[in-house]
Amino acid sequence: MAWIVTVIAVVVAIAGFTRAYRTGLSEQQAVTRAELAERQAKAAEARTAALLDEIRQLARRRIPAAALALSHPSATVPGLREAAEVDGGAALLLTEAVQAARTAVLEERGRVDAAARAAMRGTSAKIQSLLNQSQQLLHELQHEYDDPRILQLDFRNELALRRTQSTAVLCDAWPGLARQNSPLVEIVLGAQSRVAGYERIKVANHLRDERLALAARAAEPLAIALAELLANATAYSHPDTDVQVTVQQSGGRGAFLVVDDAGIGMDEDALVRARALLAGPAEVLLTELGDPPQTGFAVVGRLVVQYGFECHIEPSPFGGMRTILRVPAHLLTVLDEDRDLSALAPAPVSAAPAQPAAPAGTQTTAP
Repeated sequence: MAWIVTVIAVVVAIAGFTRAYRTGLSEQQAVTRAELAERQAKAAEARTAALLDEIRQLARRRIPAAALALSHPSATVPGLREAAEVDGGAALLLTEAVQAARTAVLEERGRVDAAARAAMRGTSAKIQSLLNQSQQLLHELQHEYDDPRILQLDFRNELALRRTQSTAVLCDAWPGLARQNSPLVEIVLGAQSRVAGYERIKVANHLRDERLALAARAAEPLAIALAELLANATAYSHPDTDVQVTVQQSGGRGAFLVVDDAGIGMDEDALVRARALLAGPAEVLLTELGDPPQTGFAVVGRLVVQYGFECHIEPSPFGGMRTILRVPAHLLTVLDEDRDLSALAPAPVSAAPAQPAAPAGTQTTAP
């Protein structure tokens, strides 16, 4: 019987050892699981903190920067600061939020701008009508009274009318003045008379045919565009300097109106901006034109697109800027001999100047 007792004792010992082993293993597994859970909790807390930080960054910096970049392309829009801590799905949603905010701002700006254009278009039409009536009355007074103040008042009325016309054009309105086929040089003189400092503008007529004229539908738009270029040239050059306007004819390519000033010139950023506006972009928001709005080049660009002109700006050999306004050949005509020309128009000079530098990418034809 002793061996039975021995066997039982061994079995009991083995069972106890097994229970102890299993208990120790369970405790070790429990510790391991607890450590793993703690690490996972800390990682989740880190991801949550990173996500909250990115949401804060989104609201305070990324969305405002995206809105600013719409008006200032050089402005940078910051990205995710802790991309490694934010999972891919959340990072994608944050980026989509920036794009959605940008789209919403663009759409709202477009709606506001369209409403502003409509309001200004209607207002400009009413003001323009009143100014035209005032102009007619002033012309009648000039025939009745010999008072230089009437001429001064008429000139100021002309300046106000030009501003109103430019605003109307910028808001997609009709220029508001119908003409007949008009001599090109007389259009230049008309544009000159609409500009403060007109006495500084010197016109040189190098046309081969003094009866070269512009088709009726494009006459007033060309006068508006040239007046804006002349106003810019006189405003940004010293009052003691002249602004040179050269009227040239080019074989097969129409006519050129070249404006040279001896002004302050432009830095590279301003020149790039000016060229973009003169090219006639699809849409220019009124809010992008500054405060107060610098509308001149935007108006010219709108007319360039509508009537087929071309306009280029570059540094002038006189130290300021040179703008070249090209009138395409299909808009030109020649007046009949029985049509009288203005006595104020400068006669063509015998020697033509050198051909102006044409815009990049165009081919010049000898005059």
